[in-house]
Amino acid sequence: MRFALIAVSVLSVAAWGQASSDPGTAAAIRALEKQWTVGQARNDNRALDMIFDNGLVYVEYGRLVSKGEYLSRIKAQPTNLDQISIEPMTVRTFGNTAIVVGSYSESHIHRGRRTLQQWRFVDTWVYKQKGWVLVAAAAAPVAK
Repeated sequence: MRFALIAVSVLSVAAWGQASSDPGTAAAIRALEKQWTVGQARNDNRALDMIFDNGLVYVEYGRLVSKGEYLSRIKAQPTNLDQISIEPMTVRTFGNTAIVVGSYSESHIHRGRRTLQQWRFVDTWVYKQKGWVLVAAAAAPVAK
């Protein structure tokens, strides 16, 4: 059992090392990540619908959220979100799949006071017939 776990770990690291990071693909994915943050900040479900795969699974606070649930929440969310800032992110491609690891900050106005929340995320994009779409994502708040 222990050997199998070590073997899987070594193979995972080897596979990660063999991944390419095509500059054109990385730039396209970064642009889509930015579109996502702008769409969310503006409660723009139309823009988000275009970049989310219909089978999207989003993990937020340990809960699985579908595309429909996510879009409903964004639409109903008050626009107290002042700003979302994406920090540097890493984009790694594996054929028609891209994995993005990064962080972002959200600035809110809550009860007249500005609050800042930092998040770490992992997003999975797949290239389909019409281009890159987000198929899975997870975000977790950074503990202070």
